[in-house]
Amino acid sequence: MSGADKAGNAGDKIKGKAKEAVGKAVGNERLEAEGKADQVEGDVRQAGEKAKDAAKDIVGD
Repeated sequence: MSGADKAGNAGDKIKGKAKEAVGKAVGNERLEAEGKADQVEGDVRQAGEKAKDAAKDIVGD
């Protein structure tokens, strides 16, 4: 996983947490849901990158 990918995934998660917190604070359920979705997206991308790295390790051996 490249450093840029890690940063992007972390950024999605941070952005999602912020959206979720703002949504809760102002009572905006849609914004809160978008924040949760952004966090999930970051997690999914991170899992995909880890799978790619594992595949490279297997093929490289």
